[in-house]
This record gives sequence, C-alpha cells and structure tokens, in this order.
Amino acid sequence: MSELLTERTPRVAAARKLLRRASRSGAGRFLVEGVRPVHEALTWAGEADGSRAPRVHDLFLTDAVADRDPTLEDRARALGVRVARVTEKAAAGLSDTVTPQHVVAVCSTVTVGLDAALGAAPRLVTALVGVADPGNAGTVIRTSDAAGADAVVLAGDGRNQPVDPHNGKCVRSTMGSLFHLPLAVSRDVDAVVAALRERGLTLLAAAGDGETVLDASADPLLAAPTAWLFGSEAHGLDDRTAALADHRVRVPIHGRAESLNLATAAAVCLYASARAQHA
Repeated sequence: MSELLTERTPRVAAARKLLRRASRSGAGRFLVEGVRPVHEALTWAGEADGSRAPRVHDLFLTDAVADRDPTLEDRARALGVRVARVTEKAAAGLSDTVTPQHVVAVCSTVTVGLDAALGAAPRLVTALVGVADPGNAGTVIRTSDAAGADAVVLAGDGRNQPVDPHNGKCVRSTMGSLFHLPLAVSRDVDAVVAALRERGLTLLAAAGDGETVLDASADPLLAAPTAWLFGSEAHGLDDRTAALADHRVRVPIHGRAESLNLATAAAVCLYASARAQHA
C-alpha cells in the first residue's frame, strides 16, 4: 500500500480550497462527500459521452472506508479517476461537517445553461426564487427528482441571489439527486419566467394567500405542463414575482399551524402535480 496523503499534500490542499464558493466558481469543480453520493457521482461520470471532459477527477478516502466498500476504488479507477488514500485528518479537512465521512470526490460542476436545463418540452419544473438556505435548496432538489421533475432552476436577483447548488450542505441534502436531473442557476428572474412561458408551461406560484386551493378541484390545472415557483424561507415569493405567475396556489392548512416550511410545501405541491400528471 502506498503512503497515505496528508493535509499538506498539494492535491489535498488544492481540493480543500473548493470548500469556498469563489474557488469552486473559478475551478469549475466541487466536493462530494459520503459513500452513496460518491457512488452517484461515479454513475453520472460513467453516463458521460466519451468525447467529453471527465466529470470526476479525484477520489480521496481513508483505509477504513476503502475496506468497507472496495467497489469505490474499483469503479473510480475504471473511469480514469485519480484515487488516493488519505489520513483521517486530511479527509476531515475536506469536509465542512462536524462528523466527516472520510470519502470525498472532486467533481466538475453540474449546472448547465437555462435553455439546456429546460429542454424543448418539460412537463414539470421547479423554480426556487431567492432561496438562501442550501439545506432547503438541496432537499427541494431531491424532492423534485423523486417527483419526476424535468429540471430545477435556482433564480434570484438583487439582494436575493440564488443559493450555490455546489455548497457542501446543499450537495449533501440532495443525496445524489443533483446528478439525476438538469440544474440551472440564473440571476435574471424575468429571463427564467420568459423561458418557462416559451415552453408552454403554466406558472404556479406557491403562496399562503393564493386564490387557488391545492385540492382535488385543482387537478385539471395540475395535469397540464407546469412550473412551480417557490420563494424564500422567511417571506415566500416577492409580490412582483408572484404577480408573474398564472395562478397563486395555497396549500390548505387544516390545523392551527400558521404555515408549512419551504421543503414541506414544495413536496406537497410537486407530488400533487406528479399525481395529476401521471393519472
């Protein structure tokens, strides 16, 4: 067995810089941590056209992780990924969590342009506008994947810039789903709305005071190709963006809770659309 790389090894030090957003943006790479997410990254890499640049560049893992799951190294090497065993301290330095998982892959960023993400004829799209919390964003990406959405768009402008989907917390919250569906980031909310309309999508704004109630009576509306617009955790959609939608839809509250959090509301709305469309 070759000598373990330490936190001072140049390859490890270079990867550690990707914990910062500016470094991720400059390098076009980000970190994926955990056995399952790394496996998903390797599957994504294997799906790439052979003429394209590699999607996974490095795999760092400790002896303990390699012993528990030897398929990680085998799969990575088969794809031409550089594999290195590292010390536990080095692995911990590549994580921004309290309990690092001691396996990290360096991947090319996953986002694509807005037109590429939406394609020609999507039926269900999630648009997060001004969402700031990476954990919430990641959970909604995962839910969108589970509900069969065709794409997720992270949008925002002014003070409400879109969250970075390559943030470690966001990546972990997706549990690999960011590799399953197209993902776009845009600072031009108007351009996002225009692109959704160009594809014939009905725009639904999730709003606590919406005039349309999300119940069986909304099924004909939900059965059509649809884009859901979800706003920030604290304030929901701003009035201007909500006014751009075709309908403002509220999830009925039958108990005494004032509202639902973003991730829960998105799950209810997306699965209502999935049920109506698949029916």
